[in-house]
Amino acid sequence: MTKRIGILTAGGDAPGLNAAIRGFGRAALGQYDMKLFGFHNGFRGLADNDCIELNSASLSGILTVGGTILGTSRDKVHRMVVDGEEKDMVPHIAKVYEKNKLDALVTLGGGGTAKNALKLAKAGMNVLHLPKTIDNDIWGTDDSFGFATALEIATEAVDRLHSTAHSHHRIILVEIMGHKAGWLTLGAGIAGGADIILIPEIPYSIDKIAAKIGQRQASGKHFSVIAVAEGAMDTDYARKLKAAEDLIKAADTPETKEAAKRHKEVLADSQREHTFALARQLEAATGLESRVTILGYVQRGGTPVAADRLLATRLGTMGAAAIADGESGVMVATHGTETTLVPLEKVAGKTKFVPVDHEWVRTAREVETGLGD
Repeated sequence: MTKRIGILTAGGDAPGLNAAIRGFGRAALGQYDMKLFGFHNGFRGLADNDCIELNSASLSGILTVGGTILGTSRDKVHRMVVDGEEKDMVPHIAKVYEKNKLDALVTLGGGGTAKNALKLAKAGMNVLHLPKTIDNDIWGTDDSFGFATALEIATEAVDRLHSTAHSHHRIILVEIMGHKAGWLTLGAGIAGGADIILIPEIPYSIDKIAAKIGQRQASGKHFSVIAVAEGAMDTDYARKLKAAEDLIKAADTPETKEAAKRHKEVLADSQREHTFALARQLEAATGLESRVTILGYVQRGGTPVAADRLLATRLGTMGAAAIADGESGVMVATHGTETTLVPLEKVAGKTKFVPVDHEWVRTAREVETGLGD
C-alpha cells in the first residue's frame, strides 16, 4: 500500500532546506513509491490544511536554491494564535493528519521544531525530524544543515573586515548569529583569524579584552578584529542571569515563578545591542576607534555550499528509508561520518552548547586568540 507522507519546514529559514526536501522527496517517490504532500508555512499550514502534492517536477531545480519552497513560520502547535486567541491546536492538527490519510509527517527545523514534532508524536502521529539550523545547536547530532553555509559567510565577513581594521587602526566588532550557542562565532573566528572571539559559553571581562588589545598595540598591531556571538555576555551579566534562572527554579508558586520569569525578561532586554555597548567600552579603555558590523540575516540567505547540500541530501534520503522501515518519533542525526536515528524525546528541549574544553576552544587558545576570559 502506497504511503502518504506530509512534509513541512518550520522555524527560521536556512540554506539547505530545499536540498533536504529534494533529497527526501526524490528517495520517497523514486525508491519507495510514496506520495508526498508539502504543507505551506510550517505548522500554521498544517493546522490550516494548506498543502500541495509534490512530484518530480516540484523537486526539480531546487537543490541550489536558498530558503524554502514551502515557506516557514515559528508557530507553536500547543500555543497557536487563532482569531486573536492562543489555542492548543494539537487535537485539530491530529484531525488534519487523519483527514489527509497521512502515514507520517516529516518536519525540517531546529530545536523549537523538534519540540513541536514531539508534541505531535505524543498525540499519536508518526513524525520524523530532520535537523536544520545555522546555529549547530541541536542536541543529539554532530551536524545540522545550514551551518556550513553560514560559517562560510561569517568567515568571509571576518576576512574582509581585517582590511578596514588594519587600514584605519580600529577595533572592529562583527556580531555573528548563533542564538545562545557559540559554534558559528567560534568557527568563523578561528577560520577568519579573528584576534578575539567572544561566545556565550565563556563570559568575558572588559579588562581582559582591553589587555589583549593592549598587548597587540605594544607589539605594533594597532587594530583588532573581534568576533562577537549575539548571545555573548560579560561576567557581570552572566552572574545576574544565573541568579535569575536560580530564582525561576526555586519558585514555589505559579505567581513567584511568573515574577521570576518577568525579571529574567527585563534582564534580557538590558542585553540588547550589547555589541554596541562593548564597542563604546573598548574605545574608552584602549583609545582606539571602535566600529560594529552586524551580519544578521545575510548569514541565512543564498545558495547553500556543497557541504550543506551533501548533508541535507544524506539526511533526507536516510529519512525516507527510515519511514519506509516504519520508524517514527525520531530525528535523523549524524554521528561522525555515519547517519543514525535518535529518539525525539532525547532531543526536544535540549541545546548543544560549546563545551569550554572543546577542541575548537583549545585550538583558538593555541593560536593565541583571546577569548575574553
